[in-house]
Amino acid sequence: MSEIMNLKPECIWRNFYGLTQVPRPSGHLEKVQQFLLDFAKRAGVEAFKDEAENIVMRKPATPGMENRKTVILQAHMDMVPQKEKESAHNFETDPIQTYIDGDWVRAKGTTLGADNGLGVAAIMAVMEATDLKHGPIEALITADEETGMYGANGLPAGELTGEILLNLDTEQEGEMIIGSAGGVDITAVLDYKEVETDKNDVAVKITVKGLKGGHSGLEIGEGRANANKLLARIVREAISEDEARLASWHGGNMRNAIPFEAEAVLTLPKENMEDIAELAADYCEAFNNEYKGIENEIYVTVEETELPENEVPLEIQDNLVNAICAAHNGVWRYIPSIPNIVETSSNLAIIDIAGGKAAIKILARSASETVKDEIATSLESCFGMAGMEVKRSGEYGGWDPNTDSELIKVMRKLYTDLFNEKPTVQVVHAGLECSIILSKYPGLDICSFGPTMLSPHTPNERAFHPSVPKFWTLLTKTLEEIPAK
Repeated sequence: MSEIMNLKPECIWRNFYGLTQVPRPSGHLEKVQQFLLDFAKRAGVEAFKDEAENIVMRKPATPGMENRKTVILQAHMDMVPQKEKESAHNFETDPIQTYIDGDWVRAKGTTLGADNGLGVAAIMAVMEATDLKHGPIEALITADEETGMYGANGLPAGELTGEILLNLDTEQEGEMIIGSAGGVDITAVLDYKEVETDKNDVAVKITVKGLKGGHSGLEIGEGRANANKLLARIVREAISEDEARLASWHGGNMRNAIPFEAEAVLTLPKENMEDIAELAADYCEAFNNEYKGIENEIYVTVEETELPENEVPLEIQDNLVNAICAAHNGVWRYIPSIPNIVETSSNLAIIDIAGGKAAIKILARSASETVKDEIATSLESCFGMAGMEVKRSGEYGGWDPNTDSELIKVMRKLYTDLFNEKPTVQVVHAGLECSIILSKYPGLDICSFGPTMLSPHTPNERAFHPSVPKFWTLLTKTLEEIPAK
């Protein structure tokens, strides 16, 4: 039994531990869906899976609270499957191995899944509780949020009856989120015919690793390095100065995670091997100087590898590498009226070039619909000039803040009375499902909040367990104070 079961409040950590034992990477949710349906049956609450693969639960009001507005508790069931390169973990079959590190709960070599497992665990705790006071409650636990918000996008109209939505998918206790950015996926693809390598050449694999990575919404404003962008600088100079040719490139694996590792296989004349090693060492030193105070330590390794039979044709290689170098990555601009909050950004998330196929995936985010279109058009133009076919997909709008929210007024007062400190009310650059749900249920009053987590979407993801009791107290007290219909 895991030591996290001893943490408080027991009801959340017990349910979170249960979730860690059920594989639930995005795109593979059958086991966790059944787990949630089985839980609801044991808890004695109504539950079903809807046509969008979401799990919906309903719990009646406690005696005397029947006249309160219905509350929707919302979180997503899937988790980002990121692991350290040495890890043998299989996210589709293996449980997450948790451990306590001081005030933090972590996982061994993988993402923890506290994003958004702690939100789901809190919903489960409410659903099974017999000692809470609350009005009618609906739970909406959405599918595949991390890969495109598919569950929220497919949510049927008329399925929910609630007037208030509490989204439990933010990562800083003491913050109440009332707005978030929209986003769009940009995918550039190109099929090419490989050419044979020069059999007199040698091959090297260049790897950039050791980066923090992170959440491309929450942490893009910290200026963290992107492994694909760093590797592009090395590859471009190796091609220019050392007669190198690109055989393959693999970097990143999730559209909403800043890539923390990338590798490329290059072929080159044997006499230039020493130059490549020096080039990598020089860039390693430069990267660590450039990102001092942001990254811990960046590593650039060069190792000789088996000579591949084929490589990318010269002109296509140059076009691809130039486009990767030119493509925008990171903050585009900040919100003019709130200059400490990122308004628009892009994340050069995934690059896969090998075997006659090149694919590049980027997630662009913005709180402005017009600027979101501007950055998407810029990226389309960049990769279009490289001869790639570029498409947009998975687009969702931003969540415009309601500064007159009655719910926020209630929760701000509650928080101040409970903890003798004022909460922060703000908008975030991360994308939340609230905007999509609000487009289907436009009358909802919404607040998003949660316990403190750091580095979601990376193997360094961790949850600050002293923040969970405060989160639970605020949640349960808010349910008590929901106004009458």
